[in-house]
Order: sequence, then C-alpha cells, then structure tokens
Amino acid sequence: MINLQQVRADFPILEQRVNGEPLVYFDNAATSQTPVSVLDAMRNYYLTENANVHRGVHTLAERATEHYERVRQQVANFIHAASADEIVFTRSTTESLNLVARGLGDQILQPGDEIVISIMEHHSNLVPWQEVAKRTGAVLKYIELNDHQELDLQSAQEQITPQTKIVAVAAASNVLGTVNPVKQLGKLAHAAHAWFVVDAAQFVGHHPLDVQEWDADLVAFSGHKMYGPTGIGVLYVREQLHDLLRPVQFGGEMVETVTREQTTFKKAPLGFEAGTPDISGVVGLGAAITYLQTIGWESIEHQERVLVNYLLPQIKAIDHVTMYGPQDHHTGVFAFNVRGVHPHDVATALDLAGVAVRAGHHCAQPLMSTLGVTATARASLAFYNTKAECDQFINALTAVKEFFINGIS
Repeated sequence: MINLQQVRADFPILEQRVNGEPLVYFDNAATSQTPVSVLDAMRNYYLTENANVHRGVHTLAERATEHYERVRQQVANFIHAASADEIVFTRSTTESLNLVARGLGDQILQPGDEIVISIMEHHSNLVPWQEVAKRTGAVLKYIELNDHQELDLQSAQEQITPQTKIVAVAAASNVLGTVNPVKQLGKLAHAAHAWFVVDAAQFVGHHPLDVQEWDADLVAFSGHKMYGPTGIGVLYVREQLHDLLRPVQFGGEMVETVTREQTTFKKAPLGFEAGTPDISGVVGLGAAITYLQTIGWESIEHQERVLVNYLLPQIKAIDHVTMYGPQDHHTGVFAFNVRGVHPHDVATALDLAGVAVRAGHHCAQPLMSTLGVTATARASLAFYNTKAECDQFINALTAVKEFFINGIS
C-alpha cells in the first residue's frame, strides 16, 4: 500500500501553509498536482533534447523525436490501445472532443440524425455537440439521471435509436461522484451502429483505462488530471476511424504534399497534429504515466477508497449540508451545498481555513439545472490526500455552517 509520507514528499506544493493553516488541496478534479519526477523530466528535456520533432536530422532533433514517439507508444500501452498510431496528442480533453465533433460529426451527420450524450456532461462534451447539431441539422438528445442521481440506463436505451449516429458520454462525472457504465453504453451505441465517444478526463488518474475493454471508438483525456502538466491532451482514435475522421487544423507537419491547387495529408496520428506540438508536455505526460505505474493502480484505488469511505459519512452527517450524487457510494468527488449559503462564500471561508475546494457550476450548467441549483461547492480527492486533511476539511466545513447558519464565529 501507499507510503503517504514518501508519496507526499514527491509533491512539495502540498507542504505549504495557506492563510496560516496547512494546505488541504481538495481541488483535484480541476487539476491534480505534479510530482517532482515529472518536473525533472521536462527540465531535462529542455536541458538536453530541446529541438523540434519530426523535422530535423541533427542529433537533438532525433533525440526529441525518439522521446516524443516513445511516449506515444507508452500512452498506447497505458490505455491498452492496439497501436501507437491510434494515439493523437492534443492540447486538452476539450480540444480532443472538439476535434471529434468537427472531424467526425461534420462528416457523417445529416438532418434528423441523432447525437446522444448524458445530462451530466462537462461543457467540453456538450457544447461542441450543440454546435455540430446546429451546423448539420442533427438532433441532440440527453440520457437522464435516475433517482440516485446516476446515469439511467433505461433512459439510455430509450434515447439511443436506429437514428443515433454518435453516443458521447463521460466515464466519470466531475460533479456527481459516480463512474458511468461505459461498457453497457458502448454496447447500446454499437447495437445502433453509432460511434462511441468517451470523455475519460475524470477517470484516467484514478483507475486503469482499457479502451478495448470499453469497445470505445474515441477516447479523450488530459495530462493535468493525471499528475502531468497542463496543455497536453490525448485523443485515442480507433484505427477503423482513421480514414473517416478529418483534420480540423491545418499547417506544418501534418501534410504529405502541397501544391498551388491542393494538399494531401498524412495518415493518423501525425495528420491530426498540425504545427509544433507541446513536446515538453508529451515528455511530462510520459513521466506522469511512469509515476502512476510506479505507485500502482491497486495502491491508488485502495487509498482513494479508504479516503472516500472515511469522508462520505462525515459530510452526510452535517446538518444543513446537502450532498449531490449517490448517497451510499462515491468516487472521490463530493459536490455539496450549505443551506442558504452561496457556494462561493463556502469556498472562500474554507480557503481561510487552508482548504482548497471548487465553487460554481463546474462547467455543467444543464446538470445544475437538473439538480435544481445554480452552483455547488466541490471537494475532490487524490491518492496523496490524508485522513488528517479530511478531518481539517470537516472541521472547517462545520465551522462555516455554524457561522452562517447560527451566527457562531
């Protein structure tokens, strides 16, 4: 199991104090912290390998290219893709999903065709599909929640029809603290002969990811949700889609030939990576994968499960606090409100106690509307968090509730 003292030493940022209190970083669903080994890998790249990839024959360029492509294979192995050619590097989950919406949606959708997503989607997996529907005349449909505020499989079966061409869902909610039944949704999508797209941003840093087990056609995620740097994302593109998915950015490196009249493009993955990529970000992503694999999924999942089981009943026990999502089980994401108190006030008061949480609609406004709120506060855990930090959070949240509800400072 995890040696927390040793692990936390890998994240020096966690040792600081905020407003005179020990920092409790409970905003991991927004961005996880980055271990020293990832920072060292990126620094070493700039010190020893810094050159553009795929374009030079000199030694530094060859080193950089070899490292870049080695990480592509590493990512393929990490998510159990069939080939490194199925891995496209992007800037983020958002860019990956926009590439799919434009590069696939614009190609295949016609008036009356259906796009099915869930009501819990992050705006990154919602707004691009709204825009595609406007451009193509397709119909955007939503899978609703059940009484436990989880994805309703019965609703999914009703929404996915023979007219459905794309099904796009999150593997895990960034608000509700639930992991969705991805395999079942993939079966429903493929039974309708639809392409199946998965937003794995909230899943990839917490559980092993197997795109072939999911039977997913396209999967998007980001480095900064899995202890890597910001500005680097991944789009898995199943080989069967390589000739159907079209590039949406054009320029250097992704071309085969250019004449005055026309251009031909490279095959995947380079055909989707126009311009100079975030090479150091790719290096950092590779180092983050190595770090996760060194810790081990069994240890990561065990530690997060221990924290969730410790924290969940304590949040539920605080009167005047409403927690969203399933009440009997949870991932390490807890969206909540203190009755009568704006979430931003809750987050500001918690910050004064050293506790960093998120407040707002979490880029999920249709979900907020479904829940009957405009915003929530959100605490989200990582394997480097501790029970002592959970105690500090609960004590601070209780004090916030007492101050606002009962006027006790």
